[in-house]
Amino acid sequence: MEIGFGGGEHLVAQAAAHPDQRLLGVEPFLNGVASCLRHIEESGAQNIRLHQGDARDVIARLPDVSLDLVYILFPDPWPKTRHHKRRLIQPEFLSDLARVMKRGAELRFATDWANYAAWTLEHLSRDARFTWLADRAEDWRKPWAGHVTTRYEEKKLGDCAPIWLRFALKSLL
Repeated sequence: MEIGFGGGEHLVAQAAAHPDQRLLGVEPFLNGVASCLRHIEESGAQNIRLHQGDARDVIARLPDVSLDLVYILFPDPWPKTRHHKRRLIQPEFLSDLARVMKRGAELRFATDWANYAAWTLEHLSRDARFTWLADRAEDWRKPWAGHVTTRYEEKKLGDCAPIWLRFALKSLL
C-alpha cells in the first residue's frame, strides 16, 4: 500500500517491478489519481488498485493482517506547531496501521522535513508494536533498495536532505 502516492510514479514503478504482487494506492487529490491512471495506462500494469480519498478510511475497512508493506513518501509535513495534529503519523493512526499490517511487515517513511522525521521516529519508537530497522546512519541517509524518485521528492521543498525511515511490525506472542 502506498499512502499519498502523489502523481503515482513510485506506485506504478513498484507495480512494474513486482508484477506478482497486488498494490493499493490511496491519494486524496483527484489530480494525483488522474496522473497515476495515465502512468498505469502507459505501463500496462494490471496489479494496482486506487482509491481517491483519505487513507484512514481505507485502512478502517481493510481486514486484519492484510498488508506486507506500507509506503508513506513525503507526506504533507504540516510544519507549523499548531497544525501538527493534522499530520498523518499519530498514535491512533499507528494503531490502525498495526492492525492491518502482517507481522514483520515494513512501514517505509520518507520526508525532507527534519521535524517530521523526528516526530515520526519519536511516535514509532514509543509504539511497542514497531521496531526501527536502522543499524547505522547510512540506513536513514540513503533510500532503500528499489526506491523510485518521485516528482515531489525532486522539488526539494523541505528543510533538509531526505530522511529514509524503515520500521517493522513486531511479531506478537
